[in-house]
Amino acid sequence: MLHIPNYRTRTSIPTPRRRVEPGSVGVVRRQIARFDEPLTLRSGGVLPYFQLAYETYGTLNADRSNAILICHALSGDAHVAGYHTLDPDEKPGWWDDAVGPGKMFDTNRFFVICSNVIGGCQGSTGPSSLAPDGKPYALRFPAITIADMVAAQRRLLDRLGIERLFAVAGGSMGAMQALQWAVETPERVRNLVFLASTPRSSAQQIAFNETGRQAIYADPNWNEGNYYGGPIPASGLAVARMLAHITYMSELSLDRKFGRNLQSRETLAYTFREPEFAVESYLAYQGRKFVERFDANSYLYITKAIDYFDITADYGSLRAALQRIEANSLIVSFSSDWLYPAEQMLEMVEVLEDLGRPVEYHHIDAPFGHDSFLVEVDRMEEVVGGYLSRVWEEG
Repeated sequence: MLHIPNYRTRTSIPTPRRRVEPGSVGVVRRQIARFDEPLTLRSGGVLPYFQLAYETYGTLNADRSNAILICHALSGDAHVAGYHTLDPDEKPGWWDDAVGPGKMFDTNRFFVICSNVIGGCQGSTGPSSLAPDGKPYALRFPAITIADMVAAQRRLLDRLGIERLFAVAGGSMGAMQALQWAVETPERVRNLVFLASTPRSSAQQIAFNETGRQAIYADPNWNEGNYYGGPIPASGLAVARMLAHITYMSELSLDRKFGRNLQSRETLAYTFREPEFAVESYLAYQGRKFVERFDANSYLYITKAIDYFDITADYGSLRAALQRIEANSLIVSFSSDWLYPAEQMLEMVEVLEDLGRPVEYHHIDAPFGHDSFLVEVDRMEEVVGGYLSRVWEEG
């Protein structure tokens, strides 16, 4: 007797799918813009061709007047908001709380753009990209600056047909790019949103970056940058991230989150073989997760670009540089940010006020250190979202 399987008894387990919440931009697509024209860099180096990964949210209006460029910080990328899939385990973009319908950067009103910087490792041309000879650039990649990042972004905005930005915004290294935009091409920026940053990197800021780079250099797998196709300098990059992460938090936030709590024991083990304190375990986790998504050579190049940043270099003084700005400026500092202290932003505010330039300044009392610009969502919505809404309605 022929046995016929009863296929009707077979069951399939449906793949879990994310439920897109109200206020989310939903599933978004990373796009690639390729440029065949050479890009000459401040160092004198030349990229014969390059590409930028970018994402957009919202709709560009008919007269192309509602575009906002968000510039990301050191560890960010083009994926600001939303998801790339409906996988419920996927995490949203790095500033998802800020970008979307009715949020700080309201996509019901604005067309929001973000691109991964050149030198990066999330789709834009960087040291892990293939050089004209078909091999990874590695340390043959030319040195880059914040000005070079902005020059590449201008190519992208030209490609998109956007002559003038309603606003350019960013925190930390992103704010450096925003300031470069407003100073170097003032006619293209209506509003500058400058969060938790500086007009020039200080000796302390350079010192932190150099210590992180030394951790990468000391990893034998770094191999003078030639590790593509082999073991990566995971230990060095993880330590660099751990150090940087400490500077992004405050003593208060670390103490509140961890104190002297032990990770997995009730008493001290007196060992070097495992993390004993919860804060040790947390930093090790942050290091491991960073290695999974970032390239060590990109870390070297981008931190160097931060160190090189000095908006006064081309103009002789801060006053001469800021005098070029035609935009309205919103500048925000945070009480517990010891990486980019308020004094560095107040210097800008005082110069702009003396020049008679329109500037609005907020100093926010927040316990989260430098990361406050990312996590103080409600206060940032009030300050930044309120500012953007007001200046938009004023026309």
